[in-house]
Amino acid sequence: MRTNISGGSPYEPIIGFSRAVRVGNSVHLAGTGPVGADQEDAAGQTRRIFAIAEKALAEAGATLKNVVRTRMYLTHTEDWEAVGRVHGEFFSETRPAATMVVVAALLNPAWRIEIEMDAVVEGAVPSP
Repeated sequence: MRTNISGGSPYEPIIGFSRAVRVGNSVHLAGTGPVGADQEDAAGQTRRIFAIAEKALAEAGATLKNVVRTRMYLTHTEDWEAVGRVHGEFFSETRPAATMVVVAALLNPAWRIEIEMDAVVEGAVPSP
């Protein structure tokens, strides 16, 4: 069974995406930017992404403890350590498989980071 989780973006139906999708016990969180934290530094933007991610994961019946994979896209190489430290604040014990790459740009030029996550949840699938 598939459950689409909306993040409330008006672009979701236009582009055809969901903030997260749960299929069975797997949850896939789309690339998430630091919406509302455009003026923050890389660490602040990363914390904002985690707040957005936690909400979407919760709606899918998951938590950050269920995350098994992250992909981090940075626009500035020098931000890797600040972003990594925030990632570690949330995942120091869980330690998901993680990838960090530098990209030329993200959709919003003010964003320094975007993160994708995958989670695996044990137990029953929530009803929509």
